[in-house]
Amino acid sequence: MDTAICGRLAPSPLLHSNSGDKFLLHKQSTKWITVMTMAPPRLEKGGGVLDKPVIEKTTPGRESEFDLKKSKKMSPPYRVMLHNDNYNKREYVVQVLMKVIPGMTVDNAVNIMQEAHINGLSVVIVCGQPDAEEHCTQLRGNGLLSSIEPDSGGC
Repeated sequence: MDTAICGRLAPSPLLHSNSGDKFLLHKQSTKWITVMTMAPPRLEKGGGVLDKPVIEKTTPGRESEFDLKKSKKMSPPYRVMLHNDNYNKREYVVQVLMKVIPGMTVDNAVNIMQEAHINGLSVVIVCGQPDAEEHCTQLRGNGLLSSIEPDSGGC
């Protein structure tokens, strides 16, 4: 067992610790010292003591993080539309799509750019209205023509 000493006095040779003792007090020169014996940590497979889970308590008028995520998922879906223009180079459009839209791959960005170039319009992403507005604003901020519209669920 390891021994930790709490106090300013060093342990005297008269201080004994039995293996079953958790705390041992010894009087020396009218001052008390405390000796704690601790078992070394065990490195075993299997279960251990888990910390008590923290339960988030919400105050009135404030939604929890779970409720905010749930409300985002339940908001009606909107399409972010990319319009063709004659000003931006194709490579630039691909770069902006990859920068603005999370998880956008090069292949998807090229396909979206090609569709907008050929058909004049392409769906970039379908998401909730707040996210769609943010993506549209960022695309416009980078010089691309974009808009949003409610997703009807059809083709």
